[in-house]
Amino acid sequence: MAEQLLIDPQSTKAEKYEQLLPQVKSLISCEDDLTANLANTASALRMAFGFFWVGFYLVKDGQLVLGPFQGPVACTRIPKGRGVCGAAWSEARTLLVPNVDEFPGHIACSSDSKSEIVVPAFAGGEVKLILDVDSDKLNDFDETDKKYLEQLMRILEETF
Repeated sequence: MAEQLLIDPQSTKAEKYEQLLPQVKSLISCEDDLTANLANTASALRMAFGFFWVGFYLVKDGQLVLGPFQGPVACTRIPKGRGVCGAAWSEARTLLVPNVDEFPGHIACSSDSKSEIVVPAFAGGEVKLILDVDSDKLNDFDETDKKYLEQLMRILEETF
């Protein structure tokens, strides 16, 4: 098991993702517990990129329930269709939000959150969990984040 991530701090964003994804895949390949894998993945993302908040919401009993995360305390339950996470779940697609204050119905778990990317993972054609990444900077996420975070979620899908 890895004791540390090897990410070159001088790398571009894409290069950092390219370094990180195989390490996450290796890290979770020997573990079959979803909670453990999500916890290590959240930690790896935060360590590699310094995100303000990174974590997972799991679909349980018709709502999103907070799972493993890194960062300030968070909203515990989110209804389908509500906020960025609920909308990504409802629409079954990645949402990039450059300014959360302009997103209709945004749920402000922290007033320090300024931009957000939310990526679903699927099992049996249904959304099973949501990756939520927040930044304390406006317009901090782009198509590079979308591409690689979607790849990360495909890796996680292999574990459930």
